[in-house]
Amino acid sequence: MGAIRIASATLLGAAAALSLAAPTATAAEGTAGGSNITPFGFSVTPSLIAPGGQVTLNVTGCSTEATVSSGVFDTVTVPKDSSRNATVDWDAKRGAAYTVTFSCDGARGTSQLTISGGSPTTSSTVRPTVRPTVTTPRGVRGGLGGSVDGSLSPVELAAGATLIALATGGTGYALYRRRATGRRH
Repeated sequence: MGAIRIASATLLGAAAALSLAAPTATAAEGTAGGSNITPFGFSVTPSLIAPGGQVTLNVTGCSTEATVSSGVFDTVTVPKDSSRNATVDWDAKRGAAYTVTFSCDGARGTSQLTISGGSPTTSSTVRPTVRPTVTTPRGVRGGLGGSVDGSLSPVELAAGATLIALATGGTGYALYRRRATGRRH
């Protein structure tokens, strides 16, 4: 009976330590209630704009052209790894947040565009400089999870090794005690 308690306590302790040591995974900023992880990159610049202002819609990582749509501007087609400008409707509701939907290669991503009060300023129509997209000449690391990207620190590796050693030692001790108890009868 004591071995069961020891094994249970060891397992419970290891599980608690592991759950406290595991880093919390967070998705990129996305829409409320869902993740916004896509196989392509996208952005709306600026994200706060006055009615009549121009936003830059940037899409990277698409093998074909992308389509960008919103209730506050006309649908825009963005060529592969490029950007386009869209003019926000003059009748856009001030203070409202509109969803901008990017569609590329069958995947969809969303971003928020907030309408500010007042008339458009020069800062809302400034065009950002075009930055070249750098792609790595490697394939996708499918199925490996995050175990080989080098993001684990030595402290995390040591904590994991310690937990494994404690679980193995606790199991061995429990089995030893069980075997020793069986010989007394």
